[in-house]
Amino acid sequence: MTQESIALGQGRGPLKGIKVVEIAGIGPGPHACTILADLGADVIRVERPGGQLLSGGSHDVLTRGRPSVALNLKDPAAAEVVLDLVAQADVLVEGMRPGVTERLGIGPDECLARNPRLVYGRMTGWGQEGPWSQAAGHDMNYIAITGTLHGLGQVKETPQFPANLVGDFGGGSTYLVIGVLAALLEAKVSGKGQVVDAAIVDGTAHLNLMLAGFLAGGTFKEERVSNLLDGGTPFYSIYETADGEHMSVGALEPQFYAAFVDLLGVKDEAPGQFDFDRFDEMRALFAARFKERTRDEWCAVFDGTDACVAPILKFSEAVDHPHMKAREILVEKDGIVQPAPAPRFSRTEATLGRPPAPKAGADTRAALEAWGVADVDGLIERGVAVQVDA
Repeated sequence: MTQESIALGQGRGPLKGIKVVEIAGIGPGPHACTILADLGADVIRVERPGGQLLSGGSHDVLTRGRPSVALNLKDPAAAEVVLDLVAQADVLVEGMRPGVTERLGIGPDECLARNPRLVYGRMTGWGQEGPWSQAAGHDMNYIAITGTLHGLGQVKETPQFPANLVGDFGGGSTYLVIGVLAALLEAKVSGKGQVVDAAIVDGTAHLNLMLAGFLAGGTFKEERVSNLLDGGTPFYSIYETADGEHMSVGALEPQFYAAFVDLLGVKDEAPGQFDFDRFDEMRALFAARFKERTRDEWCAVFDGTDACVAPILKFSEAVDHPHMKAREILVEKDGIVQPAPAPRFSRTEATLGRPPAPKAGADTRAALEAWGVADVDGLIERGVAVQVDA
C-alpha cells in the first residue's frame, strides 16, 4: 500500500475532503466511522497494537474504507501524534469510557486547544455523566432502561432482544453520525468546534417518539403482542410456511388487507379487518393457510403486489432476492458479501473504499506519512507507533 493510495483512497461521496481521526473501539464507534468513510470522508483509524476485541481482521467490514495505524497511547509521545493528526482534522471520534481520553492527553480540552474548529464525537452507552456513566454495559442493558426492550418480541412472557441492532447501531452510531454532521455544519458558520455526546440511551429513547405519542394518547398497551405494530394484530405478524420458513405480513391499511386476504385465498372466510373479537379466529385462519405452501410458493403469489407480504430471508439468502440484486444493496467486494453504502446521492455517489486492514497497524507508516506526521520511522523505532506486516 503506497502513501499515495492511502491519501487518495477515499471515494467520491459528499464528505470528500472531510478528515476524521478515529480512536478505535468496538461496535457503534467503528460503524459510525464506516458510514463517514463510505460517504467519502478521509478516515484514519488509530488502534492499540494488537488490535481490538472482536476485530475480524481482513473480514471485519465494520472497519472498511480506512487505513489502520497502531499507536501505543500509554506513551505520551503517541498522544502528541494524535494531536498532530487532530490539528488538520475536522472530526475526532472516540468510544472509550468517560475520562479515558482525558487521562491519555487527547481529551476535548487538548484537542480543541490544538484545533478550535474540531468536532469531537464521543460514543458511549450511558453518556458522559449520570449515576451509571462509569459503569460497564452492552446494547441489551442500554435499551433495557429506556423502555424499549420491554416491548420487543412476540413472546408475552419474555422480552426478545434483536442482537445489537437497536442500541449499538440504531440509537448509537446513527445518532453519533447525525450529531457529527450537524456540528460540522454549525462549525462552517461559527468557526467553532464542539463536543458531541452521543449516548446509546439517548438515541434509543429518541427512537421511541411514536410509542411515546401512542402511550400519551391512550392507544398503546405496555404489554407485548398487544398492539398494532408488535404482532398484536393478525394482519401485522409472522407466519410459518409448509417448509418451516416464514413470511412477514404488514397489511395495515384496509386496501392492503383486502389484497392480502384475496391473494391468500381466504377472502370469503376472513373476518372484518378490525373485528377485534374474532382476531384469534383470523390468526388461526391465516396460519393454517400459510402452512399449505412453501415460502417460495407464497413468494410467487405475493411478489410485487400491494398485499404487504415479504419473505423472511437469512442474510446469506438476501443477496439473491431480485429487489436486493437490482438495487445492489448487498454486494461482493474483496471476497466478502457486505452492505453497500447508504443512502444514495444523485451527484456525489457514495462508494466502497479500501478493504479492511488485515492487521492493526498494517498501514501505520504509510498513513502517518500521508497525513504529514514527522519522523514516522523514529516513532516506530521508539515503539510509539507499530508497523506490522500485512
